[in-house]
Amino acid sequence: MAGGGGGEDGDFGFQIAPMVDVVFVLLLFFMACAGQNITEGFLKVALPSGVTETGAPKVPIVIDIDSAGNVSVNNEPKGGGKNDHELSQLTADLTRSMESDPEDPVIIRPSMEATHERVIDVLNSCRKARVKNLSFG
Repeated sequence: MAGGGGGEDGDFGFQIAPMVDVVFVLLLFFMACAGQNITEGFLKVALPSGVTETGAPKVPIVIDIDSAGNVSVNNEPKGGGKNDHELSQLTADLTRSMESDPEDPVIIRPSMEATHERVIDVLNSCRKARVKNLSFG
């Protein structure tokens, strides 16, 4: 056969020369790209630390909602019962906190059995008190 080179069976075997060429090209590519890495030490980014200017960390206001619809702030009950949709006591407490420091973080932690309606009631109270830093826990 013309140009066969494989022998009578047609088996060419494992060709090492093309594999060495491919590995060499990959090695050159990674060596060329390795010098372009920028380390983060050159970036001047101030990461948030959770510490205020006075040095004391901010303590979040934690609002818990249990399965019965009872609302408590830092383990103190606030609000009437299920039918108290205004949550005036919670709103007043949050308003006082926001007047003293509007950047205080507020974390809402509803239980898995809490109704969506009760969570919305708490969110409405936070809106009335003009809470800026609000998250769910």
